[in-house]
Amino acid sequence: MTEPNLIEAAAAEAVTLTSELIRIDTTNTGDPDTLVGERAAAEYVAEKLTDAGYEITYVESGGKNRHNVIVRLEGADRSRGGLLIHGHLDAVPADPSEWSVHPLSGAVQDDYVWGRGAVDMKDMCGMALALARHYKLNNVVPPRDLVFAFLADEEAGGKYGAQWLVENRPELFEGVTEAISEVGGFSITLKDDVRAYLIETAEKGIRWMKLRVRGTAGHGSMIHRDNAVTKLSEAVAKLGNHRFPLVLTDSVKEFLAGVTEITGWDFPEDDLEGSVAKLGNISRMIGATLRDTANPTMLTAGYKSNVIPSVAEAAVDCRILPGRLEAFDRELDELLGPDIEKEWMELPPVETTFDGALVDAMTAAVLAEDPGAKTLPYMLSGGTDAKSFQELGIRNFGFAPLKLPADLDFSALFHGVDERVPVEALKFGTRVLDRFLRTS
Repeated sequence: MTEPNLIEAAAAEAVTLTSELIRIDTTNTGDPDTLVGERAAAEYVAEKLTDAGYEITYVESGGKNRHNVIVRLEGADRSRGGLLIHGHLDAVPADPSEWSVHPLSGAVQDDYVWGRGAVDMKDMCGMALALARHYKLNNVVPPRDLVFAFLADEEAGGKYGAQWLVENRPELFEGVTEAISEVGGFSITLKDDVRAYLIETAEKGIRWMKLRVRGTAGHGSMIHRDNAVTKLSEAVAKLGNHRFPLVLTDSVKEFLAGVTEITGWDFPEDDLEGSVAKLGNISRMIGATLRDTANPTMLTAGYKSNVIPSVAEAAVDCRILPGRLEAFDRELDELLGPDIEKEWMELPPVETTFDGALVDAMTAAVLAEDPGAKTLPYMLSGGTDAKSFQELGIRNFGFAPLKLPADLDFSALFHGVDERVPVEALKFGTRVLDRFLRTS
């Protein structure tokens, strides 16, 4: 086959691999008693890479069925820093009764690949796996070392995935200076059908927090002035209704300036949230990067309807802008007061600049497949395994390119019902990634 036909074959294989990965249940509840784990998917990936000729590193990181697969493809110039391409194999739970297509079907229909993980992030895993196989099978030598990593546990913070590997097997990433992964490189359609591809250069910090209130236990029929459930409910309502201040970070400023250049739209600071709404569906994601957030997600208290419990707990998902941690903590203490116990797991923010040879290579690869498009930096309101890899001094970007239909509410698909990725977007992304990996 000619080279273009080889790439088209790899793109077609990316669709098949994505579908097959979705069919493998890798549900991560964060609870060791109910999670499924990534073992079956890791074994599938390991087999595909071994068949292509790689010597794989297969790492069991502890816990229940927590497995990671890493391979390195040597580049032409081994004195250069390597590039890490990483993706997570786990996915969040899905309730089949809410879906129009079963979330583990991996169905390829109506021009989409359907199922849990289709965009978060078995699509990127499928593209990366297809290209890793393509390069090895066809003796392609990239400009520098490429490290492909297929990881566990990202959806629960990476304790058995990226975080574990960084702490216990850092030699697997020796010489790596830059990395790409999920939630970046996708298109949004702006004024006059101009597409902008958003490359993630920053992420908010994560704090998964547990609030605990203690009170006096007793019979539900009595008068109780020291009710833990009541005190917790008041605190949770106060926190959930609180609005943290607007803060314009450099990443957000650069994104908004780029949109203004393309569209002519203004984003005045005295009506920032109103003007961001002009961005359509993506405004939910961009709007969440304008301020810190603290969203209550779970409540736990009691064991019988006529017993006042002595303890009540709530889980809160906090997302904190770069540079805002101390101010966030002060505001939290003022809101909740001294009687609310707090404990948390924290993952740091990520931020880099939108410049350099790697960014130039991303832009060139996108424009080669979509002439006239633009690339813009943006901040992700969520988090990725980049939070762990930056501890090794690696510069991180989100670049999983997808050319999306203008009317697709892409941000709603993450952890949402009827998660799906367009077939043609997967093929487009594979071609873009191929150009990028051959020239970066």
